Amino acid sequence: MGLIPHSRAGALWRFALAAVLVIGCTAATTAVAALLQFKQIATYLSATPALKNAEVVVPNPGQPQTILIIGSDHRAGTSFTSANTDTMMLVRLDPSSSTINVLSIPRDLKVQIPGDGIAKLNSAYSVGGPNLLETVIRDNVFPDLKINHIVDINFGGFEDLVNAIGCVYTDVDHRYYNNTAQTDYSSIDVQAGYQKLCGANALSFVRFRHTDSDLVRNARQQDFIRWAKDQYGVDNLISNRDKLLKIFGQHTQTDRSLHTTDGLINLFNLVAFSAGHTIKQVPFPAIFLPCPLTATGQTPCYVTAEPEAEATVYQQFMTPTSAAVAASSAASAKKAAHKASAPSASAAGLVADVSDGKAQAAAVAKLAMPIYYPKLIAASSQYCTSLGSSCYEYPNPGSVYAGAYPRAYTIHDQSGVPHFAYRMTLVINEGLGEYYGVQGTTWRDPPILKNPQQTRVVHRKRLLIFLNGHHITLVGWRTPEAAYWISNTLTDTLSNAAMIDIAASLTPAGP
Repeated sequence: MGLIPHSRAGALWRFALAAVLVIGCTAATTAVAALLQFKQIATYLSATPALKNAEVVVPNPGQPQTILIIGSDHRAGTSFTSANTDTMMLVRLDPSSSTINVLSIPRDLKVQIPGDGIAKLNSAYSVGGPNLLETVIRDNVFPDLKINHIVDINFGGFEDLVNAIGCVYTDVDHRYYNNTAQTDYSSIDVQAGYQKLCGANALSFVRFRHTDSDLVRNARQQDFIRWAKDQYGVDNLISNRDKLLKIFGQHTQTDRSLHTTDGLINLFNLVAFSAGHTIKQVPFPAIFLPCPLTATGQTPCYVTAEPEAEATVYQQFMTPTSAAVAASSAASAKKAAHKASAPSASAAGLVADVSDGKAQAAAVAKLAMPIYYPKLIAASSQYCTSLGSSCYEYPNPGSVYAGAYPRAYTIHDQSGVPHFAYRMTLVINEGLGEYYGVQGTTWRDPPILKNPQQTRVVHRKRLLIFLNGHHITLVGWRTPEAAYWISNTLTDTLSNAAMIDIAASLTPAGP
């Protein structure tokens, strides 16, 4: 469990909800203006019909609220039997908490669906929509769960919202490729490295689960929404509120309460109070069951959990965080950062790998910028290469990885100015989606390096430290010519000491 600065949670449908709430709150400059704005928002949300018979508990004003966020391909007015959901997320807003608590529930969770037997949790959505999904979650996972609001936004809304905010600069951890002619999964073609992702590519990226797990996909979505929020501030939300609200209303279904002025005011007041709070991600205690291929076909790949662990997680989700606990979390992370060791093989589980680092640097040396590589890498990792079979994913042909590992390319900033960039990708475990990376670019002030939680001078480098609760998720460094950073895996596999040591060991490639 971690306290997550900069709203690291969910996919962009959560950003869309936040956008609606922030717009409504910031518009309330006078009592009359506020009422008119809330009426307008209710009108936008009424572009699609309210969810029928939604089992929600309408809260009293000022009371904590739990919201169920669903990302789906369902379109209002059509049957749920042909619809699917990729994301089921609980969000807890509590005025007595210093955090907004977020809990993602795996889509592959093994559950009992009334009238349909044993199946994966997302099947409940296809059988009976949000209402049955809520019931199944309560009956199988969290018996005490009381939902105050339901928000179901479809993938078309995701694409439109991403494009409406000018796309999102994304720190892509490895090469993503799939051709629907080869597998049952949707197509994707995204290179590794920091880049701008728009509509369809952004959706493919956050939905990707071809070779990893629900937990990795949830982490990928959480990173994406953090990057989106950091790039698109409140001022932009306000100036583009009508456009965003129209998109949101056209692609979203909510419970009936959010179609009323009173219901919106009740929720908006709570969100306004929580606007400056950090996000606390409460991880689901997932157990991945084996799913071997047998003579009769593929065994379903279920996720399960111990009831006691689920009860503990639910208690953590519902419990408000005091300011003292949040401060303690930040202090613990800072203390860990101070334990950075010298740039040599260390107790952080690192080894020296200068020869491979130099080979990676030589492969991108054509760029007109200083190339740095780390002298240290995780002992359990290796560099991905375009010439070998490292980091190739079956059944993709080797040709799709040409120039991907390492990658030399050009990135354009928000003003359209081009900058050189390179990405070195390292893999710890392909099956678990554990890739980390070394990024360099002549764009010295990219959005990803804004607002570090800490700075630390280690071996003459002023390191910019970005935290995910107790865990360091990114360490950046600037020179007069360029910016560089080390990105942790999506699930923050590398320890804090390892992240600091790897960044501190960045070394210029020789002539």
